[in-house]
Amino acid sequence: MKQITIILFVILITGCSNTNWRTASREPAGIAPNPMDEKAAVIEFYAADAFSWRGWFAVHSWLAVKEKNATEYTVYEVVGWRLNRGLSPLNQYQTTTPDRYWYGSKPEKILSIQGEKASELIPKIADAVSRYPWAEQYSVFPGPNSNTFPTWIGLQIPELELNMPFRAIGSGYAD
Repeated sequence: MKQITIILFVILITGCSNTNWRTASREPAGIAPNPMDEKAAVIEFYAADAFSWRGWFAVHSWLAVKEKNATEYTVYEVVGWRLNRGLSPLNQYQTTTPDRYWYGSKPEKILSIQGEKASELIPKIADAVSRYPWAEQYSVFPGPNSNTFPTWIGLQIPELELNMPFRAIGSGYAD
């Protein structure tokens, strides 16, 4: 039985195309509105297969907001490796490409809101981010992790009507 387990583990690891995070694609997926062209406010939630063999079972999720007439998005995400470096796992940065591949995995939109509704909800998102209770914690399972964060934001702002993917392991931690 132990040999079968080892063989299955080796198959899982070698069957993944994303084996080196340094060389894995981080290019834009081309699914976010271009902030130079889109003047309306935008809210987008994304999910992509987790890195390496973990992507067979789980996704990594994040969110991006662009205020009306802004030329960049603010991306919010939780990343576990930041904690190992003495940083908060909760990360925020500005970019024109919030839809970048997650280390080789193309993201999918799980929610997109544009226009007046987005303008109304963006300040609520910023407020919820500032109150995120696990900003200094990270645990792959059961959470809090990258999927706990957007789920918690969605629970704080029911108007988002966020439905996380089934493979968003850790999303139940926020309930």
